[in-house]
Amino acid sequence: MRYHVRHETVYAYGSDVAHAHQLLHLVPRPSPYQECQEHCIEIAPTASRRYDTLDAFGNLVTRIEFEQAHRRLEVTAQMDVVVHPRPVAPPEDTMPWERVRAALAYRARPPSRDILEACRFRHESPFVRVKQVFTDYGEDCFASGWPVLACAGALMEKLHADMRYAPGETHIATPLMEVLESRRGVCQDFAHLMIACLRARGLAARYVSGYIRMLPAQADWVGAGASHAWVAVYSPPFGWIHLDPTNNVFVGTDHITIAWGRDFGDVSPLRGVILGGGKHQLSVRVTVEPPTR
Repeated sequence: MRYHVRHETVYAYGSDVAHAHQLLHLVPRPSPYQECQEHCIEIAPTASRRYDTLDAFGNLVTRIEFEQAHRRLEVTAQMDVVVHPRPVAPPEDTMPWERVRAALAYRARPPSRDILEACRFRHESPFVRVKQVFTDYGEDCFASGWPVLACAGALMEKLHADMRYAPGETHIATPLMEVLESRRGVCQDFAHLMIACLRARGLAARYVSGYIRMLPAQADWVGAGASHAWVAVYSPPFGWIHLDPTNNVFVGTDHITIAWGRDFGDVSPLRGVILGGGKHQLSVRVTVEPPTR
């Protein structure tokens, strides 16, 4: 599938921003199932300094600095992306979840490259705490001997059934304990909660940021019109398998990946440090369509 994505972000500040540093995750991450054919980021006002680099997780990032005073920041990213079907990974053919947990545990000997990478996503992170309550919540999804991907699929279904998609009722700093108690949130909350339940059992899970394409036949799906978020679970022998708990689906050609990390804080589309600005208003608009040419 080929897509044209347009992501518009506007910050309107109440007073002058005298100086600012911003970090942008707005470039699609290359992978065997995805390629970016064309990409541009337009920024107003013009940045004093701008350069592209990689972050600690291998995501493409753009760093910008403003030395001139401004009261409005507009960032528009446009991209043409081709998304290929992912290889089929039958859940029943993945390792039992207890064996995966044991493989990720400390063994006092050098781990394999894959295990070492997976261990980066096994522990607590700023937005994902590991607590017994998350272990208890997912208890019925982790029967003894179950394949790890079957467990993850069952957890995804449980979250989708228990949670209500409710824009505006949470914000990015809402603690997961409150999200679990209220059973309401948006895609970031669904993803963070699923990750917490997996990590609480010693499993590795990534937070994935990107976009979703929705068709009329997918009227029950949510998450379009803004950045979307889902989860990738380490599932040997197939590696990382992506699941979207907000829509209760395994990720396929309707999802476009931008970046992954431990949680939202690692992959926020735009974050930074500003001097001044006062109160601000933020508006975001995302469209995902077939390319016009």
